[in-house]
Amino acid sequence: MGFRLTAAPIDPSALMEELRDSRTGACVTFEGRVRDENEGRPVRSLDYEAYAPLAEREGEKIISEALRRFQVSRALCVHRTGSLALGDIAVWVAVTAGHRSAAFEACRFIIGEVKARVPIWKKEHYADGSAEWVKGSAGPLRG
Repeated sequence: MGFRLTAAPIDPSALMEELRDSRTGACVTFEGRVRDENEGRPVRSLDYEAYAPLAEREGEKIISEALRRFQVSRALCVHRTGSLALGDIAVWVAVTAGHRSAAFEACRFIIGEVKARVPIWKKEHYADGSAEWVKGSAGPLRG
């Protein structure tokens, strides 16, 4: 499975073991982390919710598209759900390929499409005690 949701902390070292392959010369990774500010507002934590059956299905489609579009060997994307603290990894993407350019392109494609298409919603908790669902979390699915 190339896409998965998890409520557990993401462990990049363990995930990298799944991608180990001596035939590939490039591995590009991306870590999206919880930061302490968004649009000028101090953030203290995040909650992520997902409709798992649809999120996993759409995430797998994205991984399959990346494997077809780019000359890559493997691709993996893991997204957190639940409550996350500052600095926690919210999403992790890795792509292996024979050469770096394909791996970079595929990694950028995967994170962009996951943010645009996968039904995962983010609620920000602010330092002033307020909280709100962030606009622009997974938008409507495209055909």
